[in-house]
Amino acid sequence: MSPSLHSSLSSIHPRSFGNFDLVKRIKLNFTDITVSSWRSRVTGLSVIHLDYEAPIVNGYFVVATENHFANRGFSNGTNAWTDTDHTAYTVSTAGEDGFLQILPIYVDHILYPTITKAGFITEVHHIDPQGEDSGVVYSEMQGRENTSGDLMSLQAQRLLNPLGSAYRSETGGLMEALRKLTVEQIREYHGTYYVPHNLSLVVAGKLSSGTEALLSVVQNKVEPSIIAHGQDKGPRPTGWSRPFMETPSALREPIKEFIECTVEFPEKDESTGELMINFMGPHMDNLLESKALDILGTYLTTYIYFGEESRVTLFDLMIYVGSVPTEHLDTFDAKLHESFRRIVKEGVDMTRMSMTSTFNKFRSKVESDGGDTYSSTMIRNFLYGRSDGSQIEEALDVIKHYDKLRTWSSKQWTNLIRKYFVDPKRVVVRGKPSAAVAERLEKEEKARIAKQKEDLGHEGLAMKARELQEAKAEHERPIPTEILKSFPVPDVKSISWIPVQNGPPLPFFIQYDHVKSDFVSVHAYLSLAKLPSHLRPYIQPYLSSFFSLPVKRQSGERLSHEEVVDQLDDQTVSYEVDLGTSGMFAETMRITIRVEVAKYESAVAWLRDLLYGSEFTKDRLQITVAQIQQALPGLKRDGNTVLSAVSSELLYAENSTNRASGVLIQSEFVRALAENIQEAPEEVIQRFESIRRNITDPTGVRFSVTGNVLSVPNPRSVWSKYFGAALPEAPLSPVPVASDTLSNVGRNPVKQAIVVTLPIIESSFVNHVGKGIQGFTHPDYPALRVAAEVLSATESFLWRYIRGSGLAYGAYVAVDFEAGTIMFTLYRSSNSLEAFKQGAAVVRGLVDGSIALDETALDAAKSSIVYGVTKGVSTPGRAAVTSFTNQALKGVPQNQNIDLLEKFQGVTKDDVLQVLRQYFLPLFDASTSVVVSVTAPGKADEVSKGLEDAGFIVERRTLEVETEETEDGSESDTEDSRSE
Repeated sequence: MSPSLHSSLSSIHPRSFGNFDLVKRIKLNFTDITVSSWRSRVTGLSVIHLDYEAPIVNGYFVVATENHFANRGFSNGTNAWTDTDHTAYTVSTAGEDGFLQILPIYVDHILYPTITKAGFITEVHHIDPQGEDSGVVYSEMQGRENTSGDLMSLQAQRLLNPLGSAYRSETGGLMEALRKLTVEQIREYHGTYYVPHNLSLVVAGKLSSGTEALLSVVQNKVEPSIIAHGQDKGPRPTGWSRPFMETPSALREPIKEFIECTVEFPEKDESTGELMINFMGPHMDNLLESKALDILGTYLTTYIYFGEESRVTLFDLMIYVGSVPTEHLDTFDAKLHESFRRIVKEGVDMTRMSMTSTFNKFRSKVESDGGDTYSSTMIRNFLYGRSDGSQIEEALDVIKHYDKLRTWSSKQWTNLIRKYFVDPKRVVVRGKPSAAVAERLEKEEKARIAKQKEDLGHEGLAMKARELQEAKAEHERPIPTEILKSFPVPDVKSISWIPVQNGPPLPFFIQYDHVKSDFVSVHAYLSLAKLPSHLRPYIQPYLSSFFSLPVKRQSGERLSHEEVVDQLDDQTVSYEVDLGTSGMFAETMRITIRVEVAKYESAVAWLRDLLYGSEFTKDRLQITVAQIQQALPGLKRDGNTVLSAVSSELLYAENSTNRASGVLIQSEFVRALAENIQEAPEEVIQRFESIRRNITDPTGVRFSVTGNVLSVPNPRSVWSKYFGAALPEAPLSPVPVASDTLSNVGRNPVKQAIVVTLPIIESSFVNHVGKGIQGFTHPDYPALRVAAEVLSATESFLWRYIRGSGLAYGAYVAVDFEAGTIMFTLYRSSNSLEAFKQGAAVVRGLVDGSIALDETALDAAKSSIVYGVTKGVSTPGRAAVTSFTNQALKGVPQNQNIDLLEKFQGVTKDDVLQVLRQYFLPLFDASTSVVVSVTAPGKADEVSKGLEDAGFIVERRTLEVETEETEDGSESDTEDSRSE
């Protein structure tokens, strides 16, 4: 038996429980996680429990599904994802009470949903009264189908897999197929795959009563319904074929010939494209080589993505390269292949390989995610593993794989490269941007809709309008209150919180937060408040270069950039640099280094040397800037990224680092920076040095130590050793907050609207912004949190009226307490104007009483907040960081998140209605709000006119490049036309 696992089948742990037989139980010796797999003799239902200490319980209810057409419409409001080979429905709760309470309802919902015509119309596809296509799933695919990634992946799947294979499918459903799909097809599909013997309940988290509590609920509250439906046919009913394993999808063969093709995607910026190179990997049973390929991908590069996809028989191996200059697309594959040959000939760097293959990074992941780390492993085993569970132990025994791979020679690693990347045939798919395709798709879509309107005629459109209204009325029908009240809200006192201890202060600011952990992290939080505005655009290149520069250590030793990276990989578990923490405090630069406890002093020394000893050289800065420059066109193709950038430009002033870091400002700045480095490198280097001087000003430096602090021999003295001379005692300046950097518009959002045309999308991404409250101790804080959850929660008001009507894939409100703003956001909206009207109708209806706000909605909102608070402190690392964020950055008590739970529970219906009236209603009035809409070319005129009619002053922008620019780079060109 493996030294890292212990299979226990003793009398202490029963081998059966009611209808369920134990398939396998394994205790992981390197961490406190026990995995047990069970299967029902009566229904064939599979139950897997990943048992570990954590306040959150996660459930993944997995159905093996072969997607031969669009099949995502029957999720009926559940949280789910659909992959090529399965659909997983997820639920997470704070503590076991809520989880075991919802489990039977959730499983019944999955197996026996009401797949109605009304649900199909709103959730999947319908034609609206204007003759345009809409629906939740349709809206999602409008935002995805013609993106480079989706087009390339679909082409690769079809080249790699034979006709009849479900691996060839687009899991979201192509728009043309969605327009033809019927509710009857979905019902037939559901009846085929959504059966108990093809369902696995994967549960990750601590159940105080043990696995038996889970099995008892399934046995007594789930299986009776299954039996009543006549599905008590055992694990393998007559005529059942296991998806993928026993269907035509299993007929996969190695790639027989070299194939290359080019896929054009709509994009006016034709400067960079993408590349996807596909190989067949090892057999799905060869987990050692699979892990070796995972490590090899990390070793080979950080700029090219190496991925593995589980498939029946052979894994799919994929290399993805983004931001490839268009002129190099045709030759990149051959150059990469030659690089593989060269590595095979010269051998690998075994010193660096030993750093890459360390087990500590995996241990750190286990500590961060707990048993949830293994949920994907157990899902894969359910899909492709042997039914007797004989492969589970091998799949979980990661230590054995790492131990074995640490003994590999250079020859064994190069043999692996030769076996999978040099000798076999491959499929190369190039993604090439095309302005002509963008124009063609826009014309074709307009023509298709025009013909659709003509074919339907007045009567047809009226009929579609009636169908939609009837479907919306059915969808919006409230759930009977007595049903909701039959599920009591669990007591928050039942949640097991992770304790955090603080340490004593030092002459300069350091906060110690001790939690039970195998690791310790050191963090530096550096204020950007004093940074001159003209230097703020440099922050993104500064961050990108931070770990890839030569460094002169305090000892006097000078390290090349390669030696810096190698030693960091060897001596640390992880390291990162970013702006802010947990999505807040972006005017603070954060550096984090995570190490084993014994290497604590090394982490502090590295922090000092990276801050003060890095050397800004022309060649290294050129490389960093070139990498950023290549990545920017790809970022400009993402609707959400562009929305964020334009919103920041509107709401924030020039002293905002967040604004200066946006993709559109960076597109112009980085191109100029590349020229400046070439022509005046010393000037650029001086600006980087100026940034260093500003961010290390003693008045703005804060340090944090989180993790197993009590096991560190000298937690305080090492800081004096490395920072004593650099940081003289000085009064601390206040933590800079987002509200300090708001523009005039951000401080007084009135009437402005920006409509941005983005050729690659066919839906809309929208932000409506108004004034909120600033600060984390405002008396309205609890009521605002509850009100936002009342509006945005799954199956709550915005969900039902907007997503439920098929107007957008997502609609929610967000409160930014740091900036003092409130936002209404639409994600992948097929009709953003109607979605805006529905959002306004919801808030007005709640305020004037025409839409009822009952206690069950309040209880649901409060429960969601409890889950969010618990999730935020659900691991030792999160708990410690939350302690620091609360005390050092927010200026509130250590356990404020938990302390506020009582205040949330005390929020009344009247409190919610008051903040809806005061803060949320103005979001839907042009005189008290602003809007940014990123939309498809074919929708821009309609959106602009609609916003003008609503009282906004509209500015139009189009993301494109000048003709001469395609040779040198890309930029965002703005075409402004104000409508008064």
